[in-house]
Amino acid sequence: MADRVTVIGWDGSPLTAAARGALGAATLVAGAAHHLALPEVPPAAERIRLGSLPLAARRIAAHRGTAVVLADGDPGFFGVVRTLRAPEYGLEVEVVPAVSSVATAFARAGMPWDDAQVVVAHPRTLRRAVNVCRAHAKVAVLTAPGAGPAELGLLLEGVHRTFVICEELGTAREQVSVVTSDKAADHTWRDPNVVIVIGGPAGAAEGGGWIAGRDPGMGPRGWVQPDASYAVATAHGPGGGPVSGPGGGPGHGTAGVLGEGEKELLRAAQLARLGPRTGDLVWDIGCGAGAFAAEAARAGAAVIAVDHDPAACARTEGAARRFGVQLQVVHGSAPHVLENLPEPDVVRVGGGGPAVVSAVADRRPRRIVTHAATRDAAERVGRDLTEHGYHVQCALIQSVELDTRAWTETERNVAFLLSGVLPDRAP
Repeated sequence: MADRVTVIGWDGSPLTAAARGALGAATLVAGAAHHLALPEVPPAAERIRLGSLPLAARRIAAHRGTAVVLADGDPGFFGVVRTLRAPEYGLEVEVVPAVSSVATAFARAGMPWDDAQVVVAHPRTLRRAVNVCRAHAKVAVLTAPGAGPAELGLLLEGVHRTFVICEELGTAREQVSVVTSDKAADHTWRDPNVVIVIGGPAGAAEGGGWIAGRDPGMGPRGWVQPDASYAVATAHGPGGGPVSGPGGGPGHGTAGVLGEGEKELLRAAQLARLGPRTGDLVWDIGCGAGAFAAEAARAGAAVIAVDHDPAACARTEGAARRFGVQLQVVHGSAPHVLENLPEPDVVRVGGGGPAVVSAVADRRPRRIVTHAATRDAAERVGRDLTEHGYHVQCALIQSVELDTRAWTETERNVAFLLSGVLPDRAP
C-alpha cells in the first residue's frame, strides 16, 4: 500500500506551497497528460496517465512509496477523491483543493450559482442530464467526450436554451462562448469543457435562497393542488363560444372544468404511482388544464405535455407560468404526435384510450399510468399492458367531496386507476 496519497486539485494557477511539497516528495504521480507535463513533477517518479480510475487506484494501492494524484478543479467535487476513498483500495487520502471548474465557469460568466443544478454528462448519463436542463432554469453540465455541448443541443430540440460554453478553463487555450442551444451542434468544442445552460423563469427568490440548487419549498405546499387552482378564464373557440370536448360537452378549455382524469385525488394517486423525479422525462398525454404536468414539473422532472386541443395547450402553459415551472407543450393528436418525441421515463395517459396506451407501451417507459371509466375498458387496457410485458395494477378509486358546513355530498368521482411497471426497467 502507498505510504501516503495526496490528491492535488489544479485550476491553472501556480501550485501552492503544500502542493509543491507533496509533489516534490512523490515517487508515483498520476494525472492527465497536461498534469504529468508540469515542471514540478519529479523526473524519477513513476507516472500513470489517468484513464480508468479503478485501475489507477489499484496501481496506487500496490505502490510502496508516496503517491500524488493530480486532477482538474476541486477533486472532491465529482472528482477522483470518491474513487480513491472506496473501501476496496484501503487508501488514506489527503486533499489539496483548488477552485472547481463549475465555480470558475460561473465566475467567467459573471453569474451566481447557488441556485444552479450541477450534473455530470457522459454517454451513460447524457439523457438524464438533458432532462435536468429541460426542467431547470440554470444548470451547469460537466461534460465528457461524446456527451458535450453538441450532444446537449441536439437532444434539447424543441426547447430554447442559452449555452455558456467554457473550454479548457485555466489554460492558455481557455475560451468562453455564448450560443443558443440549437447552434451548439454547428461547432466542434474542445475538451474539457463546462456548459452553463440558462433558460426559463428564475428558480431562486430575489436576494438569494437558503439552499443550493432548486429550492424544494418553492410554490404552494402539497404534492397536488386543489382543482380550483387550475380554473382560469374561459377559453373560447373561433366562433366566440366555449370550447367543447370530443363528445360535445365542456372541453379542457372551459373555466373550472377538469377532465375526469384530472381530479385532485385521482391526480395524487397518478403522481404516487409514477413517482416523477429529477432526471426523468415525463409525458403527459391529454394534458387538459395542465394540472398533472405542472405538478410533475414541481417534483423536478422534465415534462412534455401533449394535447390535441389548442385551448388545453394554452391552459397548460398558463399553469406552468403560475407555478413557476418549465415544461414543453406539444399540440397534436396521439398516437401520431408521439413518434418524434424523445424517449420518456414515465407516462400519464389522460386521453386517447387503449390505442394511445398501446403506442406508449411500444416505447417501453419504466412506468405508465392511466384511468378508465368502466371495468370493461380497464380490462382492455390492462390486458394490453400485460401483453407488452408490464406488471399491471388496477384499483377502483372513489372520491366523495363534502360541504363541511352541512356535511352534505357535493361531488362524487369514480375511476379505475391502472398502472404498469416494466420489470426489467424498474424503478
